[in-house]
Amino acid sequence: MAVQTTRTLPAQFIEDLGKDLAKQVTAQSGVPVVATGLAGITQQPGETQDDFEARQQAAREFTTRQQSLSGLAPTVAGQDALQQQAQNLATQGVGSFAPFLQQAQAAGTAAGTALGGVGLGATAFQQDVQDFMSPYQSQVIDATLAEFDRNRAIQEQGIRDQQAALGALGSGRAGVQLAEFGTGAARERALLQAGLLQQGFGQAAAARQQDIANRGALAAQQQGLGAFQAGLGTQQQQATGTDISRLGSLGALNQAQQQATLDAQREAARQAAFLPQEQLDRFAGQVTGIMGGYPAQFQSTITPNPTPLQTALGVGTTLAGIYGATRPGAKSTFSF
Repeated sequence: MAVQTTRTLPAQFIEDLGKDLAKQVTAQSGVPVVATGLAGITQQPGETQDDFEARQQAAREFTTRQQSLSGLAPTVAGQDALQQQAQNLATQGVGSFAPFLQQAQAAGTAAGTALGGVGLGATAFQQDVQDFMSPYQSQVIDATLAEFDRNRAIQEQGIRDQQAALGALGSGRAGVQLAEFGTGAARERALLQAGLLQQGFGQAAAARQQDIANRGALAAQQQGLGAFQAGLGTQQQQATGTDISRLGSLGALNQAQQQATLDAQREAARQAAFLPQEQLDRFAGQVTGIMGGYPAQFQSTITPNPTPLQTALGVGTTLAGIYGATRPGAKSTFSF
């Protein structure tokens, strides 16, 4: 069978563009994708020298493209001065309550310690009033009695002097006078000592009663201090919860800012890394559009080859024609 094919080709420049596109696609497929500079490229174990040099070259080209695209690289606006000032003020406010609570708690603890120290004397309720008497009472009594004795001696000497002046010294009446004076003086001395002891006892009893009253007031104050400290604990918990919430909000804002910066850096690296592929894709799209406007045409014409019978019949017909032409009037024995 004979096959005849007629091919209509596009314009030569379109064919050249297609060949160039195919070469570029083939060449680009062998270039490694690198998204770091030359400083970040190190030869890996098992990597051939050719592959390592290819990655180094790709890194150089990446740095060049990154520099060329710096004007198009995405960026993230930083915090302005007002935002930074607000964040600093918010951060400074965190934990600012702590010193005041600590001071109040320390004052409450000191007061409680002082109250506890007074409370340690609770056994005094069961002790004698003697514990409340002045430790200097005996000295006061001794000094007072000594002064009383001195005055009594002076008075007794005065009586003796009078008796001597009257010439009655040593008489019975003089002895009675002196004995009577001594008895009265002893009685007065005893009354003086008893009065001093009674005075000391009264003061001790009053001090004991005041101590009882003071202990009751201190107990009430101690209860109030306990409630105050409990309130401080509640305020501290509330303030701590507020600080945690505030710090969490600030941390979320900072994290979002940092993530946006990282995303911008990643996008800039992606642009520089895949710029050749994107340019090749645009070029391929343009070439495809041009080739679509000049489609290639393929036409095929098929002529069947003659069979052996058809060839024999054709030969016979030809021979019959020749024979008839050479012998006029002869009847041909070939008929079809």
